[in-house]
Amino acid sequence: MHKTRLSLFYLAGYLLIGGIGFLIVPRTMLKLFISNGDYSDIMVRFVGLLLIALGILVVQIIRVRASQMYPATLIVRTIILVGLLIFFVVYRDPMMMVLFAIVGIGFALTLTCLMLDRRSVYDDLDFMDGGL
Repeated sequence: MHKTRLSLFYLAGYLLIGGIGFLIVPRTMLKLFISNGDYSDIMVRFVGLLLIALGILVVQIIRVRASQMYPATLIVRTIILVGLLIFFVVYRDPMMMVLFAIVGIGFALTLTCLMLDRRSVYDDLDFMDGGL
């Protein structure tokens, strides 16, 4: 699960960097993400806190090599991607598509790496079984 573990660094990075940004400079982050919505600073800062908290959890998943949790990150991101898509359709805020792209890239990266890692494990098992 080496490749999958490495893909989670992208996830941890955008959670922590984005979280710090939303916490410290909420208006700048909203402009950077092309938002046209009306969001209060307190809610944007709260989102920043949540992102930092999630980032810390992902860092710990990476640190302790909790490979059993890797697929769970895909499930969580699937829910987030669906939510972002719905938010975009309802509110037409371009920020939702920017976030969708950021999360989607990480989702695709982790999914691809997970599939490659699992195929590698099965190939290794097949080799040890004598190719049966």
